[in-house]
Amino acid sequence: MKKIGIVFGMENTFPPALVEKINAMGGGNVSAEFVQVGGVRMDEPKKYDVIIDRISQDISFYRAYLKNAVLHGTVVINNPFWWTADDKFFNYALATKLGVAIPPTVVLPHNRHPPGTTEQSMRNLLFPLNWDEIFSYVGWPAFLKPFDGGGWKHVYKLHSPEEFFKAYNETGTLCMTLQRGVEFEEYFRCYVIGQEKVHIMRYDPRLPHHERYVKGNPPPHSALKGRIEKDSLILCRALGYDLNTVEFAVEAGVPYAIDFMNPAPDADVNSVGRENFEWVVNAVAEMAVKKALSEENPARELHWASFLQGEPAPGVKKKAVRKTAQKPAPAAGA
Repeated sequence: MKKIGIVFGMENTFPPALVEKINAMGGGNVSAEFVQVGGVRMDEPKKYDVIIDRISQDISFYRAYLKNAVLHGTVVINNPFWWTADDKFFNYALATKLGVAIPPTVVLPHNRHPPGTTEQSMRNLLFPLNWDEIFSYVGWPAFLKPFDGGGWKHVYKLHSPEEFFKAYNETGTLCMTLQRGVEFEEYFRCYVIGQEKVHIMRYDPRLPHHERYVKGNPPPHSALKGRIEKDSLILCRALGYDLNTVEFAVEAGVPYAIDFMNPAPDADVNSVGRENFEWVVNAVAEMAVKKALSEENPARELHWASFLQGEPAPGVKKKAVRKTAQKPAPAAGA
């Protein structure tokens, strides 16, 4: 029996619906449950074939547990190693190279020294920064937002240098990006599941959270729909995310990818609506069951996997070993 686990936090609708759906479609070959975990041994045996992660971005203990689970052969959605390393500024730079439309963006130094550092820790930093050059490149209006944040926290819409410096002085030790604001006519949020399925949802980030998913979900016109689907898949395949949302702000017919680092996206029925909720529950359940029944073993893809099999590190020549009988090691204290 293949087993799928779900680790989650304050969610009340998506995790139980997902467990119920997987158990209904498992056909006696796959079952799902909520993960139960205490102190984790470093040689913890594999318990789950697949774990769907909905909370480790906020709980370091869970992230450590999931990395160890990957080492022992569990498929974790999403990959905890890459999720830990990823950030939104890198996403923007990568997307630009991939041909996806991104507004001009700059990553900025911390406004205040991070804890445990002083001005001597910043010896490589140009000071003062050439703010005129930065503002000319980005333009106005612009958004100041954390380079690795989410949930629209610490996001400022700015229209001038004066507004920028007022907001920047409030960001403390956060690392921020400044990005040209897209004056959008349409906005879409897309579920991307298994790097194969895309579900486009019309969305309005200007409204209160529970009203942002537009009722009736009017679809984009066919050409725009095709571009959004294509760019969504390009981004999630490049980043390796199997569960993600990609957000597009459409200006003058161009869909600008604004946010696509959401590996634990909102899937609560009370915010996304019944139709979107049922789609994502079904799509994630199908993906999880498919992965559980596959022979996928993420540990094989880790760079240290070959070391565990006695292979040398990359770039290190394998030493010839003489095939001579080895004398047993002397006993301790001999």
